[in-house]
Amino acid sequence: MRKRRSYYTYIMGSLSGTLYIGVTGNLHKRVFDHNSHKCEGFTSRYEVVRLLYWESYDDVHKAIGREKQLKGWRRERKIALFRSSNPHWFDLAKDWYPWMESA
Repeated sequence: MRKRRSYYTYIMGSLSGTLYIGVTGNLHKRVFDHNSHKCEGFTSRYEVVRLLYWESYDDVHKAIGREKQLKGWRRERKIALFRSSNPHWFDLAKDWYPWMESA
């Protein structure tokens, strides 16, 4: 029997308020990559290192569809989505990598 896979749509943010939306099959690894700046480009340039929100799916197409949907939303709506469960923009992954310096 095959192991059930999970896929994640997530929102990351910087201290200055820049937002990034992505999708991954390994949330812990992807957040680590953002935090260690292994993802060259937008997230590294704007210091987008705080996990603000995530959703889990058992179908990659649903996760990608949700990512596209969220990317189409206005900024205010994206913020309202994650503020409902994370009103202070805390890094939800802050305890995942205790050896890393917090951003």
